[in-house]
Amino acid sequence: MKSIQIRLGILLLCFTLSLQAQKSEGIGGIVNLERHQFTIGTGFNYELGLLRNLSISTGFSPTLGVLEQGSMFGLAFNTRIRYYHNFKERTDAFKKVTGNSANYFGPASSFFWEPLLLTHNLKGDKKFSLAFYGGYYGFQRTSTKGLNITLEAGVGFYDAVATQGGFGGLFSFTLGWVPTKQGRNEPEIYLDKPNPLEQIEE
Repeated sequence: MKSIQIRLGILLLCFTLSLQAQKSEGIGGIVNLERHQFTIGTGFNYELGLLRNLSISTGFSPTLGVLEQGSMFGLAFNTRIRYYHNFKERTDAFKKVTGNSANYFGPASSFFWEPLLLTHNLKGDKKFSLAFYGGYYGFQRTSTKGLNITLEAGVGFYDAVATQGGFGGLFSFTLGWVPTKQGRNEPEIYLDKPNPLEQIEE
């Protein structure tokens, strides 16, 4: 019953973020998100742009889980809904947004398996597993050369198998490289800024 409530909550949040994304950018807004973005490095991640501010990402990355019963660190399978909230602020400040370089938040899920953990102090059977469901905040930056860094922190509930779950925190990071050049060679477009070519023509 609890897992059903969590899933319904995530769907409701996704729907709310979708409406907010369309409202904040408008129907004719500029699309800042990359349609497809792969990151390879300490882990690997794939991000799919859905709307003007909304994407979904999935992949493996180094992740730290902290519960009342203990902690664990290793590769986790992460799925995220990302609502980017400061594209306009960054472009207005003449900062790059290519490679999805912005801050975001949304619902998160992460899955830990004992064989993929580098270290832990949780009590349980061998090959135990935990599933994290909650909310999080993160930021991503991608340089013009493709160097990528992503940091995330969240809080939520751990559903456990063969060990003990409960409420706790989540921290993940990825340091890697974006092999695709999509968007990085394009000229920067700034929202609500005058076009110097139009001024010359006038």
